[in-house]
Amino acid sequence: MPKITLVGAGSTVFAKNLLGDILSFPELAGSQITLFDIDENRLHTSEIVAHKVAQAVKAHPTVESTTDRRRALDGADYVITMFQIGGYKPGTVIDFEIPKKYGLRQTIADTLGIGGIMRGLRTIPVLLDMCAEMETLCPDVFHLNYVNPMAMNCWAINEATNIRTVGLCHSVQGTAEQIASDIRVPIEEINYLCAGINHMAFYLKFERRLPDGSTENLYPRIQGVIDENRVPAWNRVRYEMFRRLGYFVTESSEHFSEYTPWFIKRDRPDLIEKFNIPLDEYITRCEAQIAGWEGLREALEDRNEPLAHERSHEYGSYIIHSLETGVPRVIYGNVANQGLIDNLPADCCVEVPCLVDRNGLQPTRIGSLPPHLAALMQTNINVQALTVEAALTGKREHIYHAAMLDPHTAAELDLDQIWSLVDDLIEAHGDWLPAFH
Repeated sequence: MPKITLVGAGSTVFAKNLLGDILSFPELAGSQITLFDIDENRLHTSEIVAHKVAQAVKAHPTVESTTDRRRALDGADYVITMFQIGGYKPGTVIDFEIPKKYGLRQTIADTLGIGGIMRGLRTIPVLLDMCAEMETLCPDVFHLNYVNPMAMNCWAINEATNIRTVGLCHSVQGTAEQIASDIRVPIEEINYLCAGINHMAFYLKFERRLPDGSTENLYPRIQGVIDENRVPAWNRVRYEMFRRLGYFVTESSEHFSEYTPWFIKRDRPDLIEKFNIPLDEYITRCEAQIAGWEGLREALEDRNEPLAHERSHEYGSYIIHSLETGVPRVIYGNVANQGLIDNLPADCCVEVPCLVDRNGLQPTRIGSLPPHLAALMQTNINVQALTVEAALTGKREHIYHAAMLDPHTAAELDLDQIWSLVDDLIEAHGDWLPAFH
């Protein structure tokens, strides 16, 4: 049975869902599960939850927990990363509060923007250190990364290590389900092809097969949601982008609003209201989770309170099952652009459909994207590339360059402000960042 290591297992709810998915497969029910985290209290909770989940799905894994990362990685067949460097405090708070002093507002700040840049800079070194350990302790491991900023992290890993890595996100399948609900077509009847970069991939096809064997393009039905004034209040940004671009994007409206220069402007409160943009949304979510954690922890740790499991739509368990059994599946993964999308830079991180079976993970060649979609993605790839360059070379100048080319930051701040903001953020992060020169 494989050894499956969860790095950041103190993310208890996410660990619970992944473990339930994995252990639900009979072929994986006896796996060795190793839980690693630096927070002993949360790790203790996750270990209890792991046993309860196993009981719920009638699995009999070997479960161990440790705060020793090398021990956790030693001999692992699969490593799943699911952590946040810097946590809510100080990391997230710094990423939001210091830009706010400059009038720069954000919603999520984990993928792009000045918050995404800083999150990448404090995360990439940790991932690279971990991959260096894996090259010694488990060189044949398959690494499933759930850590944001996804594209930056995977790009750096692919550039600097030999560890087989796929970046996993639920935005492709999750958004497809949301669209299906909006157009009132069962998701089971829908076929789609999606490609691009993480959090900015587009459905190139969204269709269904009719009883007579013909294919219905479902994009007119998506247009019908606009025409019938049924756009969900929380999703106005994406429908606006669909109206302008002709294709629907994967990541949520609150995320997408900060990847472009068009929606969040300090002197345009009318835009915030019109598109229902939740400023400081990630701060709000974190505060709510912190407030409810103690009660949730008590419920999760109560050995007399059984846990139910309903399979999630995360790809992780399917990948492991397919690699172990040879059952072929198609998932969407974030991988190096090695001949996959012609009009995006070579070796940047792209999100494409991938076949998974006993032969491994095999990405699908897409060819060229519609030119306006590729151009929009390039504005984000510029920031990713410079952030990765800063992380790999230690050159401080590339942090400034990444910030000055970020679409949202550049739309709000002048060059002196951007330089000063970067300096303030580096100083506030202190030892959470490596030294830059």
